[in-house]
Amino acid sequence: MTNTFKKTAVITSHIQLTEDIFSMWIMDSQIAASAKPGQFISLYCKSGNRLLPRPISICETKKENGTLRLVYRVVGNGTEEISHYKTADTIDILGPLGNGFHLEGKRAIIVGGGIGIPPMLELVKQLKCEKQIVLGYRDNTFLNEEFGKYGDVYISTEDGNAGIKGNVIDAIKANNLVGDMIYACGPTPMLRGVQTYAKEMGIKAQLSMEERMACGIGACLACVCKSKDKDHHTNVNNKRICKDGPVFYSDEIEI
Repeated sequence: MTNTFKKTAVITSHIQLTEDIFSMWIMDSQIAASAKPGQFISLYCKSGNRLLPRPISICETKKENGTLRLVYRVVGNGTEEISHYKTADTIDILGPLGNGFHLEGKRAIIVGGGIGIPPMLELVKQLKCEKQIVLGYRDNTFLNEEFGKYGDVYISTEDGNAGIKGNVIDAIKANNLVGDMIYACGPTPMLRGVQTYAKEMGIKAQLSMEERMACGIGACLACVCKSKDKDHHTNVNNKRICKDGPVFYSDEIEI
């Protein structure tokens, strides 16, 4: 586990990518230096009536200048407030949190769906193996050109306006992609499909779970998933996504 810090960071850049997707760079050398692909940080709103932090996956880190990037979707009042913060504003953060991906395998299939796409960017930057990148969108694409710098990109969209019409599994099959490790992050139905596909093909897979969180540090047990083995903390068959995850091997959990 990496050390966790609660800090006040400075926003160095904040732009809008699509109608509801924003990209924010913040400066904090400690978190940027220690964060691993697949981890997240919690952002605290300035408004006093929003006490719980908002967990946001880390999209990229730049250790050389001590910055990290968050790409997030506006989904509620908290992220709506954050979307109006400006460059040079400060923001309270806690992180890095959770357990990230284990970098392994010789030929990887990297799968991101929706807002599960951003945390896969730092992963593809750090993976040293052959990379095949599959990105699934509902409609508008984002970050796909940035992923293209690190490997071949295959796109699926629900409406067919880019790539193939369908989901990420359709894209994997249509392009005859093979590998010895699948890394995936996205909505639960997508992860369920990846888990089933990996089992059918006899491929190892690591899944990053998306879930609403409260504390973000494993104390409140608000974000749990069903596990194959008993959790030592609760003595029942579950895992805390914020603390034990968000990344799990696909054979560890039931979706």
